[in-house]
Amino acid sequence: MHGTLVSAETLHDNVGSSSWVIVDCRYTLTDPAFGRLAYREGHVPGAYYASLDEDLAGAKTQESGRHPLPGAEAFAAFLRGMGVDDGTQIVAYDAGSDMVAARFWFLVKWLGHDAVAVLDGGFAAWQRARYPQSRETPAPGHGTISARPRAEMTLDARDVLESLQSPQMLVLDARGPDRFAGLNENLDPVGGHIPGAVNRWFKENYAEDGRFKTPQQLREEFTALGSHPSNIVHQCGSGVSACVNLLAMAHAGLPDSRLYAGSWSEWCADPSRPMVRRTDS
Repeated sequence: MHGTLVSAETLHDNVGSSSWVIVDCRYTLTDPAFGRLAYREGHVPGAYYASLDEDLAGAKTQESGRHPLPGAEAFAAFLRGMGVDDGTQIVAYDAGSDMVAARFWFLVKWLGHDAVAVLDGGFAAWQRARYPQSRETPAPGHGTISARPRAEMTLDARDVLESLQSPQMLVLDARGPDRFAGLNENLDPVGGHIPGAVNRWFKENYAEDGRFKTPQQLREEFTALGSHPSNIVHQCGSGVSACVNLLAMAHAGLPDSRLYAGSWSEWCADPSRPMVRRTDS
């Protein structure tokens, strides 16, 4: 079972296996249509496509973040449509050095399925290896996976608010440093961050070649935060890029951290919640 990352070589060796399901998660926030168009132009043979907005998030409300978690049963049904059973090995990929494959990985783990991994280096690694591509869309599957959601993997806004002053919680914000500081905010109506949060941009988990840093290096970097993994709560703008920090910690052998799924876009939707803004300095 692969539970964090797989190499392009390993994925290539298992393309066509009846026990493997491959999922293309390419997407950009600035052009939501990009991923599906890129998929049509060429993808890993046999891969299905998963849209962040349509498949990896639930319905947005005025109180929720931009990408709330999907319903567990709805997500399980989506996986069944790709032929996923309880014994299926799933591998997700995005463009590389990106965030949506990690979101998919987290959702599958949250649903109760451990045999899910991300292609290290993404589609860029597949292309560099000159492995074949396909334009064919696989037929719908008839999987049998069931939803067994792990509620302990997530927190809501009330959980975070009640623990803001507790040394038993460290909020780790995966957004870029400028957005964390309240600068250049172009996705959410309010710029800033949750009081006490520490910034670790999700891009810091990647080496120069687009693959994840080594487990040892990641372990050293996360351990330097000075908090036990079970005390770390990940967030970002909408609960997507935070999953890269979660995946990096799991790859480093540091499990049990959790996700505040609503993240900043949900937090700032309620002006009564405390916030650190640019003007607060």
